[in-house]
Amino acid sequence: MTLTPADLGLPAEPTAARRKDPPAVHVRVRLDSQLRALLAHEAGTKSGVDPEDLHQMRVTIRRLRAAVNADGAGLGDAASPLQLELKWLGNALGPVRDLDVQLDRLRTEAAGFEDNERAAVERLLSGLMDERRAARRRMLAAMRTKRYGELLTSLAAATASKPTSAGPPVADGKTPAVISVIYKPYRKLFKAVEALGEDPPDEQLHALRIKGKRLRYAAELVGAAGKEPVKQLIKATKAFQEVLGEHQDAAVAEETIRRLLEGHDDAEVIFVAGRLVEREHARRLAYRAQWRDKWDAVAALAPEFNHKSAA
Repeated sequence: MTLTPADLGLPAEPTAARRKDPPAVHVRVRLDSQLRALLAHEAGTKSGVDPEDLHQMRVTIRRLRAAVNADGAGLGDAASPLQLELKWLGNALGPVRDLDVQLDRLRTEAAGFEDNERAAVERLLSGLMDERRAARRRMLAAMRTKRYGELLTSLAAATASKPTSAGPPVADGKTPAVISVIYKPYRKLFKAVEALGEDPPDEQLHALRIKGKRLRYAAELVGAAGKEPVKQLIKATKAFQEVLGEHQDAAVAEETIRRLLEGHDDAEVIFVAGRLVEREHARRLAYRAQWRDKWDAVAALAPEFNHKSAA
């Protein structure tokens, strides 16, 4: 049975924060909205009718983790257990979503192939379908556990909790204190980019993308309280992470095709796999060439967010 916000003791309407409220208040508003989103996508994730439900549930988990980890969240001893349990749930959902992305990507890539070639692609992907079925069984089993129910209860308790600290002081009369939640993830991303070589390996670009997501979620937490600079940051980090996301998806697709091809002696499968690898390789290189331009837009906001308190 899917729980409702009322079952967890949440108020009938989502909570709201004022611009001048400290980070702890904004964090609790974020926890409230994202817990409601988690519940809203739970049934669809379980049914599997629309893959978008699983996608949105996974994104919601990431946003919850960013809120729990935010500077000034004031969650005290509850923060570490919540992070651990949210990571567990994310790991339970992640493999199914990743496989959905790969299957959709490769089928879309093969959409213009001849009928016999598309059939060969399906034979290539049969192993991936087996992996997805097994991953989905594990995901559903995790969502039926007592542990999952306890996580929802803990999130509701954190949402309703009183802050253990007042949070950082307002820097001046114009800047809302909640802006401070952006400083640390911005500084971490900035330092990570500075540390990269001229031609970083795929793994480092993937790590950069994760840091970019964390910064974007922090900026979303601030939302309208940050006015135009935060709006610009959200737009810039979204474009930055999307380019790195396309790069990562192409790299994973190329690696996946090569892995699925092992042991195949079907000439048609080998042929279509070669075509797919060639396309993904070219796409990976194209997006690799774009990410620094997208980073420039994020870096241009350094005077606003590369704050010394994040060092």
